Amino acid sequence: MKRITHIMFDYGGVLADEGFAAGLAEIARGNGLDERGFFEAAERIIYECGFVTGRCREDEYWRRVREKTGISGSDAELTGTILARFRLRPRMMDFVRGLRPLGVVPAILSDQTDWLDRLEARDRFFHHFGRVFNSFHTGISKRDPECFVRALAELGAGPETVLFVDDNPGHCERARALGISAHLFTSEEGFLAAARSWPLPASNR
Repeated sequence: MKRITHIMFDYGGVLADEGFAAGLAEIARGNGLDERGFFEAAERIIYECGFVTGRCREDEYWRRVREKTGISGSDAELTGTILARFRLRPRMMDFVRGLRPLGVVPAILSDQTDWLDRLEARDRFFHHFGRVFNSFHTGISKRDPECFVRALAELGAGPETVLFVDDNPGHCERARALGISAHLFTSEEGFLAAARSWPLPASNR
């Protein structure tokens, strides 16, 4: 890996606790449903209906989920259950804050809906990042390799100088196929330990 100039971070599951999965698990329990089966259905629908890429609205998403699974609850209640479980991870944000003063540009690359905008309004964290790529606004998800190509172009960076951090193995593999170094996030401890071997300024390790 060459000297890192940019690090692209996933939001849910990396910078913050994974509120989507945790919230769906709570909704499933409250409706007496199998958690795994409900998650798989809700995740499939969010991509199929286009909510995650800005092609449909929240009300349409929840309408389809109700139709498929039979859950109850208002849109506001269901969304609130999810958003309440997205909590920024202090150690990850401390790491991010240490990057820009050292000449490394942090960015967010996330498959999210306009919920990310609501989380920004609540937690005010976008200003720590040089760019925020949210699939709801870019119209393309990390399931498509073109997402990474576009992000590199927007950052003005070559893949050999960019590190991508995500908790999804498929996303990491797509990044690596384009020459981007990728770290599969499994824990904060593992991430911080791995960072000691990256070509970053020693004072940030």
